[in-house]
Amino acid sequence: MEETISLKEIAQVLKKRFWLILSTAVAAVAIAALLSYYFLTPTYEATTQFIVNTSQSEEESEFDVNDIRTDVELINTYNVVIKSPAILDDVVSELELNRSADNLRQSLNISSEQNSQVVSVTVTDTNQNRAAMVANTTVEVFHEKIQDYMNVDNVNILSEAQPVDNPTPVSPKPLLNMAIALVLGLMVGVGIAFLLEYLDNTIKAEKDIEDKLGLPVLGIITHISEDEIVKSAEAANATSLRTKRGESRYETKQKETV
Repeated sequence: MEETISLKEIAQVLKKRFWLILSTAVAAVAIAALLSYYFLTPTYEATTQFIVNTSQSEEESEFDVNDIRTDVELINTYNVVIKSPAILDDVVSELELNRSADNLRQSLNISSEQNSQVVSVTVTDTNQNRAAMVANTTVEVFHEKIQDYMNVDNVNILSEAQPVDNPTPVSPKPLLNMAIALVLGLMVGVGIAFLLEYLDNTIKAEKDIEDKLGLPVLGIITHISEDEIVKSAEAANATSLRTKRGESRYETKQKETV
């Protein structure tokens, strides 16, 4: 028999396990904050830009559209060349970096807008000054070597990366991590709440007998706590005492009447 659950039952489960769900969410946020502020190493970015533009002769007064299209198409090739060992090995050697060219490649990001002749070289590093040096040196080495590799002179450095005071790390982002942890914590808490409810097969009310055993309820034995028993006994004694006093007064009046 297929079981169904109503919105009322869902609300009852959430209300019943409210503190479990809340504690799970709070624990997730606390862990995310702890990792973001104390364990994850901040990383910084530095960006250098260069422009791919074929130099024009003095006789040419206007740019040739075909030349611009060629420059844009060359950018895809340049993006591969700039991340090749031929470039990065020289960068590692020149800056005396304690890392391999392959490791340096993973920290490089080459991007350009569609149909744009401007290419951005972004380096991510745990030190902002080092990131700027690597970005600038990479573009400089590329600018020198591309003339030999492709026999062209159409690369010009547009802007260099400049270290700034009190740089803002790009990673980690504590507030974003905590927000994600809050959502995940709530989801996990709700999941645990419904799992516990599903695994709980104890009978707590007469409705559970009808639903799980399919038997009609003939009677209910109410649970009476010890305090209630004491209060009931005291009330019964008080009632009995009042009754006896009433009877005593009645007998006294009867005697007086006689």
